[in-house]
Amino acid sequence: FSQTDQPPDAFDKAVEEVKVLKQKPNQQEMGDLYGLYKQATVGDINTERPGFLDFTGKAKWDAWNARKGLSKEEAMAKYVALVEELKEKYGI
Repeated sequence: FSQTDQPPDAFDKAVEEVKVLKQKPNQQEMGDLYGLYKQATVGDINTERPGFLDFTGKAKWDAWNARKGLSKEEAMAKYVALVEELKEKYGI
């Protein structure tokens, strides 16, 4: 399968596998995972950016907003590819 032509269950499998990595991904990787997951499941961001003091909310919003315009299929493929990289890096 090419990156954009994966079986639909590959995404679901990746969502489960990321939960059992031997080590938690770093902050950047977590942001990438979050943004791709939201883009894959919801589509383009549909909320206002959180307020000044909501640092976590802003980071999540920014991670999702950075994927704006990606199709759900592209986001799923990129998510699966990222999880594969993290499995190599951290083990499962």
